Amino acid sequence: MASATQTATDHFRGEDFATLLDETLGQDSGFEGSVVKGCVVRLTDDFAIVDVGLKSEGRVALREFGPPGAAPEVKPGDVIELYIERYEDRDGSIVLSREKARREEAWTNLEKAFEANQRVNGTIYGRVKGGFTVDLGGAMAFLPGSQVDIRPVRDVAPLMGVPQPFQILKMDRARGNIVVSRRAVLEETRAEQRSELIQGLKEGMILDGVVKNITDYGAFVDLGGVDGLLHVTDIAWKRINHPSEALQIGQPVRVQVIRFNPDTQRISLGMKQLEADPWENVALKYPSGARFTGRVTNITDYGAFVELEPGVEGLVHVSEMSWTKKNVHPGKIVATSQEVDVMVLDVDSTKRRISLGLKQVQRNPWEQFAEEHKVGSIVEGEIRNITEFGLFIGLSADIDGMVHMSDLSWDEAGEEAMKNYEKGQVVQAKVLDVDVEKERISLGIKQLQEDPAADVLTGVQKGAIVTCVVTAVQANGIEVKVDDVLSGFIRRTELARDKAEQRPERFAVGERVDAKVVSVDRAARKLALTIRGREQDEDKQAINEYGSSDSGASLGDILSAAIRRRSADA
Repeated sequence: MASATQTATDHFRGEDFATLLDETLGQDSGFEGSVVKGCVVRLTDDFAIVDVGLKSEGRVALREFGPPGAAPEVKPGDVIELYIERYEDRDGSIVLSREKARREEAWTNLEKAFEANQRVNGTIYGRVKGGFTVDLGGAMAFLPGSQVDIRPVRDVAPLMGVPQPFQILKMDRARGNIVVSRRAVLEETRAEQRSELIQGLKEGMILDGVVKNITDYGAFVDLGGVDGLLHVTDIAWKRINHPSEALQIGQPVRVQVIRFNPDTQRISLGMKQLEADPWENVALKYPSGARFTGRVTNITDYGAFVELEPGVEGLVHVSEMSWTKKNVHPGKIVATSQEVDVMVLDVDSTKRRISLGLKQVQRNPWEQFAEEHKVGSIVEGEIRNITEFGLFIGLSADIDGMVHMSDLSWDEAGEEAMKNYEKGQVVQAKVLDVDVEKERISLGIKQLQEDPAADVLTGVQKGAIVTCVVTAVQANGIEVKVDDVLSGFIRRTELARDKAEQRPERFAVGERVDAKVVSVDRAARKLALTIRGREQDEDKQAINEYGSSDSGASLGDILSAAIRRRSADA
């Protein structure tokens, strides 16, 4: 009997316990995932024990109450909100989370802000692939790299750990995803600033800005909501080939509004306008004829630009660069950044132009040569070039003198005489003429010796009868020599009085003939001769001496008498 009663009692107790347990678990299991308030009872090495009003106490990891390595910011008696992760773990304790409680509260607030399209405050604290992580008061959000700023940001370090506003682009609580934008906040603020700036913008205003972008022709400056163009020519008074030489992206600059078009809202800016114009009184500082030292800033096909001071440049035209190098590119005479001495040739302040000369600060080598070598002096040099008309002899490192082929030899023809010389040969020559303006020096080699025909030329006059020796027979006449030193030529029509006798072939080389001098070319040492003229003169003389054909005597009779008379005298 007792055994049966005991069995029934045990069965009741087991059924009652199971029922009570199911009821209790069914009721308490609803706490999981909820946020409750609890009081900190005590602290252990790793946990804070909290009474949340349930049948057992819960525990929260101390690391949730402070950053790693720092003392937890919690003490017994503190009342805090906690998130119930599990009602009972295997040890019978309630597992709580303070971080998740904060997150749940943050999500609730963020959803309200998202629906109201309001900004939220957060802090960028980490970098992930494609962007950054943002702490929105306990809820973690993703900030894409493209949404950090209006323009690309090279260094995000200054933005890390700084509380700032963000705009929620989208959020999904079920997935725990939040995407925010810092750029949207900046654009909205920028639009407000742009409107205010445009309304009060006037030409001549001085503004502070930041270099936003750099191009080949200038830089775009962010004035705080609106961009302006700073052209490369308005960056500085001095020459700037590319804006990157003076500016960098992100650099703060102070600029002046040069032009503003309200219709197109285009703004032209200038930096150099805030500095004194170096071209003021430039004519007084750089008078014509004065010498200065400058730096070569740019080289072109037509010359080189030389900076006399920052913002003031002059042009040395290629024709003013060297006395001797005429057809040479300026880059072979000077180099960029080279310091050179120049002379001011002309100043035009209105057009902001200064003409400079490089060769003018050096002595004219032609004038120097003329002073040091008078006409008739003897010079020595190397044959630098041989042309079809003569030799060029180097007289210094920069200038040459020319020996025309007619001044090579007294006896040989020019072409023949040139065969006796070769390039690189050192020769002596006499200075015949120096033309400084035309930059020409005439030299002669044959003039080093006395002209062998000088005495003959002195005694030969126009109209004189000379004895010649035939040296060559040509179709149009004959070549002759007078006293073996003076050349002459008798044309075909001048070979005889009678046309039938005007035949060059009737003369032989070496034959001696008498001829009359028609003209004397003393420079070329040549005579123009005529046999016909000599014969005509003899006829006239015979007529004068022996009678006239008008008296009845024939010309043949007169000439016969003259011949007999001469024979008798002989």
